[in-house]
Amino acid sequence: MTTVANGVNVQALLDAREVLKGAPEAAQFTWRASSTWQDGVHSTTTIQNYFGLGEEQSHKRESVFDADHPETFAATDNGITPIEYLLVGLASCLTAGVASVAQNRGIQLRSVTSTVEGSHDIRGILGVDSEVRNGFSGIKVTFTIDADASKQDIEALVAQSQKRSAVFDALTNPTDVTVEVA
Repeated sequence: MTTVANGVNVQALLDAREVLKGAPEAAQFTWRASSTWQDGVHSTTTIQNYFGLGEEQSHKRESVFDADHPETFAATDNGITPIEYLLVGLASCLTAGVASVAQNRGIQLRSVTSTVEGSHDIRGILGVDSEVRNGFSGIKVTFTIDADASKQDIEALVAQSQKRSAVFDALTNPTDVTVEVA
């Protein structure tokens, strides 16, 4: 048997799944991001702590993300736009999922690239036309995968990744969002 080395510890994931079957309260996670306005439409968002497995947790290091708008929007372009971060989240979640599913199915990957494009009519956010949606009108994800597998097996990897993706789910199903002032 060939050893598949995609860098995913599938056994740890399967073990965690078994443990969480008997302890659903431990599976309740709260992810957090804290954003601070800098100037204009530039903000800096940090991510460090989260809640999971019944207690506070921390990432190995704090991650910092700059968001801004491009100069074509009369901004300073100090970072990608907030809506582009949705594309980052979707691309990285689906791509990680492909690696996890491939590892679990014994498929060796050589390369995986996902290209995500979001169609966006900005007249909505600019208040030009109240009939135009503020967000994406559509998102297209295209995978290019080189693996020791048939086209059908590769398509099945992508389908399973999509089925298990938290970001895909959040984008394609209504999610309750509450906004309040402290």
